[in-house]
Amino acid sequence: QVQLVESGGGLVQAGGSLRLSCAASGNIFNIDTMAWYRQAPGKQRELVASITTSSSTNYADSVKGRFTISRDNAKKSVYLQMNSLKPEDTAVYYCMVYARALGYMVPSNYWGQGTQVAVSS
Repeated sequence: QVQLVESGGGLVQAGGSLRLSCAASGNIFNIDTMAWYRQAPGKQRELVASITTSSSTNYADSVKGRFTISRDNAKKSVYLQMNSLKPEDTAVYYCMVYARALGYMVPSNYWGQGTQVAVSS
C-alpha cells in the first residue's frame, strides 16, 4: 500500500531549529492532504500542521509563526521546518498522509513510524 519514512528528529536546545522530512512510497494512486502530528508523553496525539494539494496550510495555535509545513508532490514528500523550538515541543512527531493506494476505491490515512524530537531548556 503506502509506506512513510520520516527523518530529521533529534535533540536540540531551546531556540534551535530542526527540519523533519517524510517520504511516501509504495503503490500510490494519489496523495491528498499531508500532515504532521505529535504525541508527548502522557498526552493525546495532536495535529501540528497540515497541507492540502493546493498548498493550503493549517497550524496548531501553539506552533503558528514558528513552524512551516511544505510539500514536494514530485517527491511525494512533506516537510516540517521547526524554528524557535521550546521544551514543550518535545514529542514524537508522526507524518500522516491521506492517500489512495492502487487497487483501492477510497483513500485512507497512512502513518509513519514517528521520529523523536527533544528540546532541552
